[in-house]
This record gives sequence, C-alpha cells and structure tokens, in this order.
Amino acid sequence: QLQLVESGGGLVQPGGSLRLSCAASGFSLGYYAIGWFRQAPGKGREEVSCMSISGEVIDYADSVKGRFTISRDITNNTAYLEMNNLKPEDTGVYYCVADMLLACGNYKPPDGYEYASWGQGTQVTVSS
Repeated sequence: QLQLVESGGGLVQPGGSLRLSCAASGFSLGYYAIGWFRQAPGKGREEVSCMSISGEVIDYADSVKGRFTISRDITNNTAYLEMNNLKPEDTGVYYCVADMLLACGNYKPPDGYEYASWGQGTQVTVSS
C-alpha cells in the first residue's frame, strides 16, 4: 500500500525556517515525481514545488522561489522541503504527492487526471 507521511510543520516567526519531511512506504520515491502543495485557510490547494522522476527538473512557485528547496533521499525513501525566510502568507497545510504523471516544469498530465497518493498534511503557521 502506497503511503506518504509528512512531518516537520509547526509555528514559526516570520523570517524563520522549517524543514518538512515526506516519508514514503510501499513504493520507491526514485520511480515517482514528487510535489509539495499547500492549502491556506479559505483557499484552494496550490503546488509550491516539484521534482521530476529523474530529479533533473525542479520547479517552484514564484512566491517561494529563492526561499524553498525541494530534495529527496532515495536511500531513506524520503522527500524534503526546506523553507527559509518564511512569511505569514506561507501559512497553510502542506502536503506531499508522489505520482508518475505529476505536473512539473513543462510537463502536464492529461486533462482530468487526479493524483492518487497524498499525505495527510502538516500544518505550517508563520506568525509573530
């Protein structure tokens, strides 16, 4: 059974840092593209970062470029999202996704395609 478990969220002051982890079980992350999404209160879910299956394509939402870094450790079967210089608008529930057809860079999945493997999410709150 494919499972993703996020951790590392919490309350942090503006300008602070957090490192989110996404531990995978039941499959190898090395065969899947990885995405980090977030959902702020009252808003839709947005993709903040992605990494292609090969790891050669990495992309970030404009709002987090230069502050967030996506990575993965295939040996430990875990993906990460390093978040620096956090802002109040970064507040939300963060989810990781692993999918062979994850949108990343110039690649877009077929219309209507839905990602099946989501984690349960981890809350990030940026507030003074």
